[in-house]
Amino acid sequence: MHQTFDAALGINLLHANQRGADHNRAHFDQWGITCFNLMSSPGAGKTALLEKTLAALSQDLKIAVIEGDMTTELDAERLRQYGVPVMAINTGRACHLDAKMVAGGLHQLAQEYVPAEFDLVLVENVGNLVCPAEFEVGEHAKVALLSLTEGEDKPLKYPIMFQEADCLLITKLDLAPYLDIDLARIEANVRQINPDVTLIPVSTKTGEGLDCWFSWVRSQVASQTTLRLEARPLEAKPDALIASPH
Repeated sequence: MHQTFDAALGINLLHANQRGADHNRAHFDQWGITCFNLMSSPGAGKTALLEKTLAALSQDLKIAVIEGDMTTELDAERLRQYGVPVMAINTGRACHLDAKMVAGGLHQLAQEYVPAEFDLVLVENVGNLVCPAEFEVGEHAKVALLSLTEGEDKPLKYPIMFQEADCLLITKLDLAPYLDIDLARIEANVRQINPDVTLIPVSTKTGEGLDCWFSWVRSQVASQTTLRLEARPLEAKPDALIASPH
């Protein structure tokens, strides 16, 4: 009986969270914003990747960050140095961000800025290889990070995050000469779990692979913009306004 109750409670929590995530996504789409949810274990390099991303893309794209951390704003302070809005969310004992928490970040963004002026919101989730993948926050794409130091078997031992990822960054390539690890085996293990995931090895220290990551970000923002334009009612499309019955 206890297991049945726990299962039902879990399903209800996920359903309630999904409604919140759908609501967040509707706001993102209304404002013309693309949102990525960055997930990994602690120390895989999410904040370092965000630093490089903001430095490279914030001149071309208007970017805001929702920064999840259990107790501090240390990472948020690092990212604020790049001159972008950073909404810090402390989760307390929770090991992941959920839709309601991210809604709080969006509310703060809407109070302090004009949301429709932004192109991209990057959500840095709390470090955890399981829960962030189960709780959607309204993102258009999930981005997972796996560092070389975590070993080759993590995709097989923690499959949920790798199944859900649209893009996987294998980080800390610069450490490869010092580790007894096979990059090809990591990639093969990832492909077992998710054959279609976009896989990009990177090093934020040397810059290797970052251009591919930046290209992926730009292409996803452009793709989401196109989808939103196509989803508009016919009368709202510029072509429909121009079209003449004669």
